[in-house]
Amino acid sequence: MSEFVPSSHVYVDNPATTVDEALRFLSQTAVSCGVAQDADKVLEAFKAREAEGTTGMVGGFAVPHAKAAEVSAPVTIVAKFSGEVEWATMDSKPVRCAIALLIPDDGTQTEQLRSLSKVAVLLMDKDFREKVLASSEPQEIAGLINSGLEG
Repeated sequence: MSEFVPSSHVYVDNPATTVDEALRFLSQTAVSCGVAQDADKVLEAFKAREAEGTTGMVGGFAVPHAKAAEVSAPVTIVAKFSGEVEWATMDSKPVRCAIALLIPDDGTQTEQLRSLSKVAVLLMDKDFREKVLASSEPQEIAGLINSGLEG
């Protein structure tokens, strides 16, 4: 699991200030990463999931996820925002970092759903959250997430 999130999929200083802007960026990035063909369809999947209940967690993090036929391979994208994104969260605090999971809707999502659960558990670790929020280096952020998931 050392490559759950490659550093090339970590984006820092993202200017998004709303959930819609953040989800649009993640959808467009899925296309530029080559794992989706249609950013609008991916965005619809993200929004459909948010409509079921917020993916905002605690301590400045959200874990948006989309399951869509337009996603050809599982991918994790991390967006660290330059400011705060207003997002409904468990602790009513704005989001500063999103760890997004995109999952193909082809019946093979079991491993990604396990990963989603592991990310949620990892985000309960205050030390982990503080280290990620303090970093502006994609390699370091990817390393923190990958090593946290290995443990």
